[in-house]
Amino acid sequence: MMMTRRINFSTVMLVVGLLFLYLPMFVLVVYSFNSSKLVTVWAGFSTHWYAALFRDEQILSAVWTSLRIAFFAASMAVCLGTVAAFVMTRYGHFRGKTALSSMVTAPLVMPEVITGLSLLLLFVQMAQLTGWPADRGMSTIWIAHTTFCSAYVAVVVAARLREVDHSIEEAAMDLGSPPVKTFFTITLPMITPALAAGWLLAFTLSLDDLVIASFVSGPGANTLPMVVFSSVRMGVSPKINALATLIILTVSLATLLAWFFMRRNETKRGAALRKADM
Repeated sequence: MMMTRRINFSTVMLVVGLLFLYLPMFVLVVYSFNSSKLVTVWAGFSTHWYAALFRDEQILSAVWTSLRIAFFAASMAVCLGTVAAFVMTRYGHFRGKTALSSMVTAPLVMPEVITGLSLLLLFVQMAQLTGWPADRGMSTIWIAHTTFCSAYVAVVVAARLREVDHSIEEAAMDLGSPPVKTFFTITLPMITPALAAGWLLAFTLSLDDLVIASFVSGPGANTLPMVVFSSVRMGVSPKINALATLIILTVSLATLLAWFFMRRNETKRGAALRKADM
């Protein structure tokens, strides 16, 4: 007698949620191979729009600009966010700790319009007082993205630091290891997965930002979201579908590689710990 599995409510909601998230992406990928200029009318399979995308110098320049800004913003955000997380979790109670924690995490709940406007006013005042920045461009976008990405990195790293056994660090310092060496040899390897996750999160947020970049950018610095938004207002071009497909493919491969390497490192670390206990 064939047994039939009863479909419960959780399974149905899981399937509905996955379809809601990924079905629009699947449709977008399919229509990136559409030969028609109309993105809603299927006229046959073609890779014409991918060739047209690679001939569009404006989009390629915007992609290169966004990638550079996202890379440097994510790297700086990891440095600043790690320091902030270390101060919030490793130092005891001190005057101003609550205010510091609130200021670090404020960009998480602050509307991007307010953040972008405040940074614009800051750059304008700095230009009037010190002469820098003379023109808004990549440097101002980089500073702005680092500002709000650091908050996300700080939250991710702080959560990992709270799980790390502090007695291991104390044992290393009791054996004569200086605090700086203890951090780089004991603490840093244990929080590496959180650093990688924070870097990827900051990179994605910077690459995807439109509102803040629109406030602090200049005429010579247009990020990819700004170019896509301006082109979509004139009508959706199939080149945008091709560009989105390439971005989805790149992000998926990067996420898969990051997961693979972190999983392998965790496996090696677990095997080393088991061998040490034997």
